[in-house]
Amino acid sequence: MKTPLFLLAALALTACADSRLPALARRQIGVTVDYDPAYVRLAYPGGDVPQDRGVCTDVVIRALRLLHFDLQKEVHEDMKRNFSRYPKRWGLKHPDKNIDHRRVPNLQTFFKRKGWSLPISQNPADYKPGDLVTCTVAGSLPHIMIVSDRKGSDGTPLIIHNIGAGAVEEDCLFTFPLTGHYRPALKR
Repeated sequence: MKTPLFLLAALALTACADSRLPALARRQIGVTVDYDPAYVRLAYPGGDVPQDRGVCTDVVIRALRLLHFDLQKEVHEDMKRNFSRYPKRWGLKHPDKNIDHRRVPNLQTFFKRKGWSLPISQNPADYKPGDLVTCTVAGSLPHIMIVSDRKGSDGTPLIIHNIGAGAVEEDCLFTFPLTGHYRPALKR
């Protein structure tokens, strides 16, 4: 029996990372120079904090937005329809379009619901340029990073993120305990 063409196309879409994502995230290096977790009222859709600041999620949000995928809008709409499926860490009674997409646990839930989850491994070859990886820093702080198309001296992919001093690209994929591995399936 032959596999239907639409199924092959869907499998191909989820099987490869979007290799454009690292270059788009890299544009933030030297521009996003501060780590600022302040709650900010944002325009909707397409809202953003000032470009010179942000958190780890803002690196992902900005890179995906350049691919015409607005995490603010997508997460907010999914949370409106499925609020009970999202974490309850912040005592919210309803979605908040200003902050929900800037919280790593919400993004993890959203990515799983989109079918973007992949197994976590310690094999560098499993991480492709454009993959998203979550981890825990300082024992309990959720963090997100974009896998780069560049590699360290040992062949491990670099990552692009904002971990405290603005957007950077560095060799630390396996520095912190990994909690998620996601491959965005975006329309080209």
